[in-house]
Amino acid sequence: MNYTRIIALAIVFINILFSWKGFNSRTFFNKYAFEVERIRLFREYRRLLTSGFLHVSWKHLLFNMASLLAFSFLLETNLTATAFAIIYFGSLIGGNLLSLYVHRRENDYSAVGASGAICGVIFAAVAMYPDRGVDVGGLFSVPGWVYGLGYLLLAIYGIRSRRDNIGHDAHLGGAMVGILIALFIEPGTLRENFAVVIALLVPCIFFMYVIINKPQAILVDNYHYNQHHVFVDIDDQYNMGKASQQKELDAILEKIHQRGMQSLTKTEKDKLELYSRQIN
Repeated sequence: MNYTRIIALAIVFINILFSWKGFNSRTFFNKYAFEVERIRLFREYRRLLTSGFLHVSWKHLLFNMASLLAFSFLLETNLTATAFAIIYFGSLIGGNLLSLYVHRRENDYSAVGASGAICGVIFAAVAMYPDRGVDVGGLFSVPGWVYGLGYLLLAIYGIRSRRDNIGHDAHLGGAMVGILIALFIEPGTLRENFAVVIALLVPCIFFMYVIINKPQAILVDNYHYNQHHVFVDIDDQYNMGKASQQKELDAILEKIHQRGMQSLTKTEKDKLELYSRQIN
């Protein structure tokens, strides 16, 4: 019995179930999505993991799951189930930690998707087995490195355009973590596929440096760029501010309902008092 395939199929099933629930319940979606404020201020660290099981659409979900299956089947003959799980979840959390750092000043930043984990699996597979082909929809096969490069370019485009709330920048962190874990699991990979490993790591490191230190160069939607380059109508600013406050208030009231007033932190109590005065 191949446990790597079983784990991959289980991950696909959980993603479908979790995402379907998110499609049908905005409350559920908001509870588990990657949100900077909820993670940093309210210490809801579970979102670093749970956001990887949510998606913005069926198209987003199916593309990610098809990519995961293609590369997990590529790895199953040479990688133990434990190693596969370490690569998947290590890349998921690593990618989200990069996003948390990049968007640390954007309390309203939110994203979802398993792409960081899947990018880690893809790049780990390419680093270890660069010559193996990947079946695309049963129609044709392409070299794994070509598929991986295309996935990375799609992430860069997503970072530039910011047209959705998919965690595109988590792709880079996930890819790099996936490669590093693969090198730890199979140390001979660096010696045998040195050129491929370097070719994969260099763009990851370069774009990570850019989005952390020079985000305006690729139009990353960060605090500095918004303040200096993006015009927002004053009414829109007011409405966005009120919506953000209402979201915070709803979360605090829900916490009181579930755990009682004594469960609130000092910050939450201060915010509750502030919003109550504004309402009155």
